[in-house]
Amino acid sequence: MLAMRDEAKKRTEALQSRLHASGIDIAIITHESSVAYLAGFWGYLNVEFGRLSFLLLHYGEPPVVITPLLETEMVKRMTWVDDVRGYEDSGHHTWDTVLAGALGPRPMRIGTEVHHMPAMEHVFLEDRYRNVPIVDVGPTIARLRMVKSPAEIEVMRQAGLVGRAMMDAAVETIAEGVPEYETALALMAAGSRKAAEFISEENLVSPLIHDLVLLQSGPDTAMLHRRASTRRYRRGDPIHIGLGGTLSLRHYNLSFDRTFYLGEVSSEGEKLYATATRAEEAALAALKPGARAEDAWRAANEVFRAADLRPTDRVGRAIGLSPSEDPALKEGDRTLLSEGMTFVVNTGIGIQGRFGGRIGDSVVITKDGCELLTDYPRELQVLGA
Repeated sequence: MLAMRDEAKKRTEALQSRLHASGIDIAIITHESSVAYLAGFWGYLNVEFGRLSFLLLHYGEPPVVITPLLETEMVKRMTWVDDVRGYEDSGHHTWDTVLAGALGPRPMRIGTEVHHMPAMEHVFLEDRYRNVPIVDVGPTIARLRMVKSPAEIEVMRQAGLVGRAMMDAAVETIAEGVPEYETALALMAAGSRKAAEFISEENLVSPLIHDLVLLQSGPDTAMLHRRASTRRYRRGDPIHIGLGGTLSLRHYNLSFDRTFYLGEVSSEGEKLYATATRAEEAALAALKPGARAEDAWRAANEVFRAADLRPTDRVGRAIGLSPSEDPALKEGDRTLLSEGMTFVVNTGIGIQGRFGGRIGDSVVITKDGCELLTDYPRELQVLGA
C-alpha cells in the first residue's frame, strides 16, 4: 500500500524532529512494531532467532536499516528507506560491526526503546558506549502511535471482517464430541481465506492466520488464556473463543471474544454473561473524546460491583501494530482519549472450576463516541438447542 509507505516516511520525519528537539543525536529502534510503524516493514524471522533488525535515525540524515543479509531482498522491497545494510552471522560484517559503523563518531546521547531493548543491544551499548547517556524514546513513539490515521483504521476495519469470518467458522464446528482444536483449525483457515481477499495483490504480506487460539470449554472456561486442546465438547458446555493475539491483518491486531453455550445454558451462566455484556456496554459508552482512559474501567466495574462480583484490574488496552499498546483502560491511567485511538474492551468473569462469561470487542474512538471494529452478535448464543 503506497499510502501506508508515504505515511511511514512522514512519521519517521516527525519523530526525527522530536528527537532533535530533545537533544538526541541518534535513535536505535528495534521493537518490531515500531520498525513497522516507521520503516514500513516487519521481519518474519527476528529477535527470537537471535537476528536483530535496526532502524537508525539521525536528524537531518536519511534513515538506515540494518537487517540480516538473507532478509535484505524482502526488506528492500517492503520499506521506503533507501539505505538498507545487511550483516552476516560471522566474519567481518556481524551485526555489531555494521551497527557501530552506521553510528559513526561517538554520539553524545543515544535514544532507544529502553523497555523493549533486546539483551544483545543492551550489552553492545554498555560495552561500546559506556559513558554515553541512553535516553528512552519509547514513550515518544507510543504517543505518535496512539492516534491512528484513516488508512490504518481502514485496515483495522478489514481485520474486523476477518475476525467475523473466523467466529462464523468456529460456530459451525461446535457440536457434542468435537475436540476444541478442530474449532481452532477451522477459524484459522477461514480467517486466512478472508484476509487473502484484502491482500490478493501483495505477495510480501501473508494472509495466514496462525498462533495458538485462546479457546476453553466446560469447567475450564474460567481460564482466560488456556489454549485450544483435545477436550471434546459436551452438552451444556460454555465455550469461550478469544482471538486476541491471533486476529491480524497487515500486521495490525484486533481482539475479539465471545462465549457460547452448547445445547443448554443454566440460569447462573446466562446471568453471568448478561452481566459481562452490561459491563462492556458501560465501558463502550465511556469511550469518547475528552474522557480519561480509566473512565471505561470505572464504568465497567460499577456494573460488576452492583452484581456482587469482583472488579477486574483492567478492561482493555490500546491496539494497533502491537496487540497491546498505550494507554490501558485501567485505574490510574488518566490519558485523555481522542478521535482515532483504537482499543480492545474485554469484560468478563470466571468462576474457577465451573464456567465463565466473557465478551470483548475492538473499537475506534470517533467524534461522537466509539465505533465497533468487530461487529458481531453480542447476545448469548446457545448452539444446537
